[in-house]
Amino acid sequence: MTRLHILALGALAGLAAFAAQGAVPAGPRLAFPVACVLGRTCEIQHYVDRDLGPGVRDYRCTTQTYQGHNGIDIRLLDMAAQRRGVDVLASAAGTVARVRDGVADISVRAPGASPVANQECGNGVAISHGGGWETQYCHMARGSIRVRPGDVVAAGAPIGRVGLSGNTEYPHLHMTVRLNGAVVDPFAPESGAGCTAQGDMWTPEARTAMTYRLGVVLNAGFAAGPVTPDQVEAGGIAPPGRSSPYIVVYARGIGLQAGDEIELELKGPDGVSLARNRAQPLDRWKAQWVTYVGKKAPVTGWTGGTYVADYRVWRQGKVAISRRFEVRL
Repeated sequence: MTRLHILALGALAGLAAFAAQGAVPAGPRLAFPVACVLGRTCEIQHYVDRDLGPGVRDYRCTTQTYQGHNGIDIRLLDMAAQRRGVDVLASAAGTVARVRDGVADISVRAPGASPVANQECGNGVAISHGGGWETQYCHMARGSIRVRPGDVVAAGAPIGRVGLSGNTEYPHLHMTVRLNGAVVDPFAPESGAGCTAQGDMWTPEARTAMTYRLGVVLNAGFAAGPVTPDQVEAGGIAPPGRSSPYIVVYARGIGLQAGDEIELELKGPDGVSLARNRAQPLDRWKAQWVTYVGKKAPVTGWTGGTYVADYRVWRQGKVAISRRFEVRL
């Protein structure tokens, strides 16, 4: 199969080429490429790294990216959502140029995972849009790809499903935009424009959906006992009942900033706080961070009613991110 992945060095070279070139010719208008709802069933995890040196910088001059990242990562909530199946959509009309399938869906951190050298993209599709423009879709589910080279696809056409193939630790779509082989940031195609407002490549609907946010809550819920990050990633954690030995609340934030203070509190049906934790400030940017707090059941068991949890991220003395969630026993 044709190699689909462009390594970090290639990403930096592509961005550098456009930084030197200046204006980028108008390209296709791009629709949101996953059949999910941002803020409900998926989130943007990373943007293109626009820093040409050892640092990292996204198009808003913050750090929602990592060294050499050459695309946009759209992340599902957990593996349970991935197993149910979420379509990857052609972001614009074009002709399928290259396809790869057959790479296993397994986290690179999993015991026994095979090396991903030369297949970092995993299962993927590349679509040509004419005029040198191309979009590439990576980490798709094995056996899910619905197109072949030469197929003509419309914008929004399903081309496969989100998976866990290639160089990834969680289910997501990685999409890269290129012009004549060089990486273009679709949020800010004029590479030399810094952090000033400029035109992007998205359709109005996609632009509205992709509001830039410095950190979000990816998962939150209740459990009957301690939870681990791997269990949160797997999904499907059973809620507690009246006879459960514990009530534990958990929340996973992504894209959290250095200095953020995470607070999580559990309240009983009477509104009285049962457990609360406010952690020390984060020492650096965190791609993801799981927080939990819990309470052991009283001898008489849990009182029936609604238990409420509040998750807050304090940033420079103000609440920057919050979510309230509840369970009824």
